[in-house]
Amino acid sequence: MSKEISLQKEEYESILKQAVEQIRTTRIIVAKQLNSAAQSIYWNLGKLIFEKQLAEGYGSAVVNQLSVDLKKELPDMGLSPRNLWDMKRFYERYHQADLKLRQAVAVLPWGHNLLLINKVQSLEAVLFYANEAITKGWSRDWLLNAIKMDSFSHHQTQIKSHNFNETLSAIDADYANEVFKDRYNLGFLGITEKVKETDLEKRLVEKIKNFVLELGKGFTFIGNQYRLEYNNKEYFVDMLFFHRGLRSLVAVELKIGSFKAEYVGKMNLYLSLLDKLEKGETENNSIGIILCADKDHVDVEIALQDINKPIGVAEYQLLLPKDQLQDLLVNEIKAYNN
Repeated sequence: MSKEISLQKEEYESILKQAVEQIRTTRIIVAKQLNSAAQSIYWNLGKLIFEKQLAEGYGSAVVNQLSVDLKKELPDMGLSPRNLWDMKRFYERYHQADLKLRQAVAVLPWGHNLLLINKVQSLEAVLFYANEAITKGWSRDWLLNAIKMDSFSHHQTQIKSHNFNETLSAIDADYANEVFKDRYNLGFLGITEKVKETDLEKRLVEKIKNFVLELGKGFTFIGNQYRLEYNNKEYFVDMLFFHRGLRSLVAVELKIGSFKAEYVGKMNLYLSLLDKLEKGETENNSIGIILCADKDHVDVEIALQDINKPIGVAEYQLLLPKDQLQDLLVNEIKAYNN
């Protein structure tokens, strides 16, 4: 009887998990549809103002009156003169852009689009930030932070430090190249001084939602200090994830200092144990990511040369950008005084 109850509980957990996944997926679809519908309105209004050749100056009186009359008809839409001019800028900027870019900005929230219009000059960079915001579910603040850190330039110049092309199938290697980054921003931890690896791990676990967002779409957190036992010995993986798209377990090791070749050997062992003890029958081989404060590409290349497990080495940025660091300190002082 107890076995039957246990089985029923497992079936219920499976149903619950699928239901939550369906709701979340539908919410994302609905949000994109709502954003797309709103952008369509803004696009068409911007097109109207553009084609009527209304410009700030002699066209201001017309746009001001248009705003007043539209507010009477549609008081809940916030059609201020400034918003109407922003819609014109939105149309002006993208109406001759390629389809891929127009499709990307069409599903972003309006606030995200205003940031891109005001803060990003290159259309190539706009496409990068728009795709990152869509795939990783970035909030407006996260997008602003990425722009201030010039993530696009880092993305353009970064050298991939991994052996995915040699250890994964061509399709999986291409996908893994898209999934994993060369540098991760851990500024959300608010760390302003040196910490131990255990403290860094603890902070990440406490803010695991933020870390998963930084990793990207498709990651599920399994646990930290994940215990593996083999041949009467214990091993502990710093952080373990599962990636739905790759259908692979992903082991993450955190290192405070610069990359060392010995880290690869340790990760190789963890991946062998994960494949032997934890990997499901329908899952692909496990992937390892070593997160270091700094790395030398040549050192990484040599260390990975004869390794047959897929391993990537990435850097992390720990300190917050200057303006955010100042805000953090001000808030800490206020909290202390209160």
